[in-house]
Amino acid sequence: MSRANDDGETASTADATGERADYGTLYVVGIGPGLPHDMTQRAGEVIRRADTVIASNLYQEFLRKDGTLPPESAAVEGADDDGEIAGEVGTVLERPDGARQTLVRSSMGKQVELAREAFERVRAGEDVAHVSGGDPNVYGKSDLLFTMADAEDAADVPIEIVPGVTAALSGAANLGAPLSNDFCTISLSDKWRGWEEIEEKLRAAAVSGFVVVLYNCWRDYERAVAVLREERTDDAPAAIVNDAGRGAAGRNLDDETETITTLGELPEHSEEVGGMGSSIVVGTHETDVWKNDYREFLVTPRGGRDVEDF
Repeated sequence: MSRANDDGETASTADATGERADYGTLYVVGIGPGLPHDMTQRAGEVIRRADTVIASNLYQEFLRKDGTLPPESAAVEGADDDGEIAGEVGTVLERPDGARQTLVRSSMGKQVELAREAFERVRAGEDVAHVSGGDPNVYGKSDLLFTMADAEDAADVPIEIVPGVTAALSGAANLGAPLSNDFCTISLSDKWRGWEEIEEKLRAAAVSGFVVVLYNCWRDYERAVAVLREERTDDAPAAIVNDAGRGAAGRNLDDETETITTLGELPEHSEEVGGMGSSIVVGTHETDVWKNDYREFLVTPRGGRDVEDF
């Protein structure tokens, strides 16, 4: 769908910064773990004032919990968006201040079409918020939008990335301080790369002494653990985190959970690795399980510092 100006043209003159004065902006917005209390103020502001919001059903549900998105009952009867987007019809919502906002469902397999639509809406003067869980730069949507902009000759479209809290950080907060020294994240998804590359990265991370955070653990997590065990002792502290920051709104288990165990015992916890909302943290020889009067924590000191070093 293309929205032209009165002359039938979608192009406009560039201002001194090189941006078209009558263009909007494409915001790729990271909303963190999902629930609004862990979303940045900037992310909330961008979504609330966007002309169009592209978000999955799950993220729409999260964003309605504090009014970042209007409720479904705010749909304007008889008000249609002017086109079909990747098989989805945009829903026009009315915000409490009377402003109208189009909501488009994002779904797997339609990201290319949605990106094209986002470019056209920005050229027509709209601000578009393309919602990504976690942080857009950590296995999120930012690379897709830049790749599509290159493929579609959309260098004229202003793009801004709004950061969010990624699963490694939200999970680490639940566990205590496991990432206080050097760490890395590794995705186990083999959709765009082979297992040989994943295994090479796992082995290099283990040998280098990084705390390792595994994403996409529903894919071969036991196989990944087996590689790490070849290079790291079985008694290295480890943890499984499900739906960090989502409370009872998680999609994997009944609630967000943390299970502290060891690298050697991780394969025994397969029932606790629930899917896309699961991440696994594998500590180093410096990582320790620390207890207070309330619970256990994982702590990785930075360079073995003592109290006197502070």
